[in-house]
Amino acid sequence: MSVVFTAGIILAALAGILLRPFGVREVVPAMAGAAALVVCGLLPPGAAWRAAGQGWDVYLFLAGMMLLAELAALEGVFDWAAWLVARAACGSAFRLFCYVYALAVLITGFLSNDATAVVFTPAVAVMARQAGAAEKLPYLLICAFVANAASFLLPISNPANLVVYGAAMPDLPHWVRLFLLPSVVAILASFLLLWATQARALRQRLSVPAPVTLRAGGALTLAGLGFMAGLLLLASYRGWHLGPPTFGAGVATTALVLLRGGKSPWPVLRGVSWSVLLLVAGLFIMVGALDRLGLVAWLGHLAAGLGSVPRGAGLALLCNLINNLPAGLLAGHVFAAAPAQAKAVALIAVDLGPNLSITGSLATILWLTALRRHGENVTAWRFLRLGLVMMPPVLLLALYALRCAV
Repeated sequence: MSVVFTAGIILAALAGILLRPFGVREVVPAMAGAAALVVCGLLPPGAAWRAAGQGWDVYLFLAGMMLLAELAALEGVFDWAAWLVARAACGSAFRLFCYVYALAVLITGFLSNDATAVVFTPAVAVMARQAGAAEKLPYLLICAFVANAASFLLPISNPANLVVYGAAMPDLPHWVRLFLLPSVVAILASFLLLWATQARALRQRLSVPAPVTLRAGGALTLAGLGFMAGLLLLASYRGWHLGPPTFGAGVATTALVLLRGGKSPWPVLRGVSWSVLLLVAGLFIMVGALDRLGLVAWLGHLAAGLGSVPRGAGLALLCNLINNLPAGLLAGHVFAAAPAQAKAVALIAVDLGPNLSITGSLATILWLTALRRHGENVTAWRFLRLGLVMMPPVLLLALYALRCAV
């Protein structure tokens, strides 16, 4: 009966995250589900605490990113960056689409997919408004789909990479040899599919916005983002945890900018979506409950009898049921002693699979949060319809490219 109750609570919580009844934020059903597991005696408090603690690196990583994103918004970095990109497009909607896509790939690759969702999405929303785009969604969708499609370009491109490989993370040269070709294939295939589905909206003519000057605080914030990117590359190369340097760079840059301008920290702190950290903790607790029921052992036995494509497809679907961070944590346990190719298949599925639904990855949930702050929204059904076109063919192509690369 404990299996039935545990599964029922978790499924109800995931349905709440997906459907958001009465307009509640995603964190409410996630934390309600985690609390129900503990209150009902299905997961001891100590085990819940240990499960939540497994995400400490992710919490620090997200906190640092969100601090810098909010600081960049307040210091006018997004307005300035939006003007640069819109000016370069010279009124062409397709050219602007290509520029935004290329920037999303670079930001995802060198700052992580969560940076694309948290930092770049607001900039794109401002850019579309400044360019007078009647249809803003094609540009905003780039941020969601590229955040996952380009997230195995480098080890730092997705926090899920950290939980899949854990302490056994390949060094940077080995990672590039293994994942460069699948990454390029996934990025190009996603571009073609997204362009094909949004082609009608890209026939619009755009305007060139008035010039925007970057203030001193904005320049310093931009330098902080550059410093963070370099620090993350160094951390990746050295095999360090990514959370502490990200959080340190975010706090240091925020403090420096605010002290230099004599400004209060409260506007920055109030603007950060701290509830996202609770959402992640709730997801980790729910996975802890599943792990306690022996799900890891069952999945390991099931995966052993599957080929690369069925294994990747199954894990991709699992990401959309329980989110890719917890799914990555499960995959890390299941494939801990597996050959290199099996673990690589798992990572590609964990990174690409979330492009099916809005609950698939934390980056997509962060993207939705950023959209709502700018008066935009995408329903779960609308995203799923596009995800059914985008995710399966890209996943198959990436897995085939991995087979060619190994």
